[in-house]
Amino acid sequence: MDLSTKYMGLSLANPLVASASPMGMTLDTLRRLEDAGAAAVVLASLFEEQIEHDAGELDHYLHYGADRFAESLSYYPEVDEFRVGGEEYLDYIAKARQAVDIPIIASLNGISAKGWVSYAAKVAEAGACGLELNVYYIPTNPRLGPGDVEQAFHGVLTAVQGELAGRLPLAMKLSPFFSNLTSFVAGLDKVGLDGLVLFNRFYQPDIDPRALEVRANLELSTSADNRLSQRWIAILHGKVAASLAASSGIHTGADVAKLIMAGADVTMLCSALLKNGTGHLRTVREELTEIMGLHGYESVAEMRGVMSQKNCPEPSAYERGNYIKALTSYGLTATFE
Repeated sequence: MDLSTKYMGLSLANPLVASASPMGMTLDTLRRLEDAGAAAVVLASLFEEQIEHDAGELDHYLHYGADRFAESLSYYPEVDEFRVGGEEYLDYIAKARQAVDIPIIASLNGISAKGWVSYAAKVAEAGACGLELNVYYIPTNPRLGPGDVEQAFHGVLTAVQGELAGRLPLAMKLSPFFSNLTSFVAGLDKVGLDGLVLFNRFYQPDIDPRALEVRANLELSTSADNRLSQRWIAILHGKVAASLAASSGIHTGADVAKLIMAGADVTMLCSALLKNGTGHLRTVREELTEIMGLHGYESVAEMRGVMSQKNCPEPSAYERGNYIKALTSYGLTATFE
């Protein structure tokens, strides 16, 4: 059975990619991920705030407007604490490439189109096989319209592309929170983006009502979290040239099969590996192979997109039809007094 696939021009042995997490940041774990069957690894993000640049500029972006992140003033470290990581990250890319044979994809996380984007070129020089651009941004300024927010993303993308000058394939990791996601993604696709990762998970802060503090709150995903990616990948399949990567809530071989049937080129696992260890990749691969055999698929390519909106016998399932059906079917089984 042929599990091979392509992601932003990279030939991969299968569609199982270890997503950006601390697991990719030790050489021993990288080797174990490769041995367990990961087709590629995305390294943990290097943040804009970690890259050394002018302290005044950094302070401006941390405190701009009415706090882009509600928790920013309550638990963001001081500026000096961000002055680490850049050169160490580049050194690690070079070591990772020597340690394993699978592609190593670097990740940069930022929002301002400023000096940090120069690290895109440095990532290429360090030997990364690709770059994932993770733009994590929550607009809270009521004076910013949808066009302003989209332009900020385009600005970062254009700046990074200029630094790369075609030396590396580039993917962009997005959130689903846009006025018209299909239109926005089509605009990114037109400028030659190689991949789209759908979606970023926003780790929501929580309030401690006794201590009167806003605290970081990280909860690992479940399989239920992949439905949003599943829906939008199914809608976008065949409408964009960029590769489509499913992220969030990929835990089982059934999850992988569903996302490929929706139209994904690869699926990215993070929480499942943090919960179950690197060996879980073998279990996921075995289940994926079993499901493919059940339906007579001899390759991932043959299965890709069979349940996308483009090919689905009931395309309205991805629009209002399924919404109405879900609510009315629940009402039929509910007991009313």
